[in-house]
Amino acid sequence: MAKAQLLFPPDFLWGTATAAFQVEGNNTNSDWWAWEQEDGRILHNHKSGLASNWWADAEQDLDAATEMGTNAHRLSLEWSRIEPEPSVFDAAAIARYREILQAMHDRDIEPMVTLHHFSNPLWLVEKGDFSSQVVVDYFQRYTAKVVDKLGDLIPKWITINEPMVYVFMRYLAGVFPAGKQGGWSGALRAIPNLLCCHAAAYHTIKEKLPEAQVGVAKNMVVLQARPGSSALSRWGAGRLSWLFNNMWLDSVMNGRLYFPVGRRKIPNLAGSYDFLGLNYYTRFYVNLPPVGDLISQEWEPGAVVSDGNYGEVYPIGLFQMIEALLPYKKPIYITENGVPDKEDRLRSSFIMTHLREVWRAISFNYPVMGYYHWSLVDNFEWDRGWTQRFGLIELDVETQERRLRRSGRLYQEICHSRSLTSQQAQKYAPDLLQTIFRGESPTQVVH
Repeated sequence: MAKAQLLFPPDFLWGTATAAFQVEGNNTNSDWWAWEQEDGRILHNHKSGLASNWWADAEQDLDAATEMGTNAHRLSLEWSRIEPEPSVFDAAAIARYREILQAMHDRDIEPMVTLHHFSNPLWLVEKGDFSSQVVVDYFQRYTAKVVDKLGDLIPKWITINEPMVYVFMRYLAGVFPAGKQGGWSGALRAIPNLLCCHAAAYHTIKEKLPEAQVGVAKNMVVLQARPGSSALSRWGAGRLSWLFNNMWLDSVMNGRLYFPVGRRKIPNLAGSYDFLGLNYYTRFYVNLPPVGDLISQEWEPGAVVSDGNYGEVYPIGLFQMIEALLPYKKPIYITENGVPDKEDRLRSSFIMTHLREVWRAISFNYPVMGYYHWSLVDNFEWDRGWTQRFGLIELDVETQERRLRRSGRLYQEICHSRSLTSQQAQKYAPDLLQTIFRGESPTQVVH
């Protein structure tokens, strides 16, 4: 085969992503810190500890990101550091975040900052967290403080990360703090409160920083009935897909909560987004009628599945989810995309096949403006602790030593060349060479 190259636009953002609690270490005022101290809450009773030691030395990984050729990074702020007690703002914590953001600018890495990424201050949990309406005023005040103290360094903002994941994992599945507390009633209260928090944060940012770009990071999952399923099963899977993937976005676009009953209007919500952040990882089959779990983790023959049965590697799903966002008529950033793969067996082919789908979307003039790989460095993966490793950089938790993985070297070549090339495929994923450069759209990774 002749040498081939899939070029990306010159202004395309090549990035990585992290979240505060997962990398900073010693977030002792967070509900997640308290949660992980309880026996059985985290797989193997792992503890975050120093995590990836970002609070002391984020700069070492930002140096690695610079060498990798990236020009963007998505990170989050830890509310419990900035406001450890109600109305008490920590000047030292704010100063440290300013140092980290300035370090990114010094390295020509554009920050995208998430205000809320799953973790809450302990005092907020005592007041009911997002199941209580009091959260809206608190979140608006927290946002205003961040805008005032850090806003000049933040061109792109995410208000809330994966709101429907937060609701499901916290109130229904019970694997996030505080473990099904509130159940369905808590979940149904939290959804409108999350929407109100988003709207309040959006307008707070735009009032002081009108040029800032503000969006949400929405987890999108391909949810399907199994091949050969009944029409009823296909209809049910479609409705579940709308509920998880589109209900939140439809509400933000139109200013009305579409669930559970009727169309409740939420003030200042309509159109409160400048871009869409797409977090994509996998697809699942839906069991309808439910047999055991509603969402199946049993895969079809030949499926490639990542560590810990996390999910099927399904690259074409990224293209499908990009298309699902087109009706919202805003620029799209892939704000998370990655695979848990401690031995680095799948990640190189995962990166190439998923970026192939991003390139294909751009070739159709779909407004995909950047890609943020999850994650830059191994981090504490919530309820799964240290058992899942997403990093382009491998971390030894005990020594805090780092090693750039082979897949990290691939991403480095991609970022520096701003393209996918047949040489990269031949070097890192030779079995995919024909698939990527013949115009075929891969549906799975073959090993």
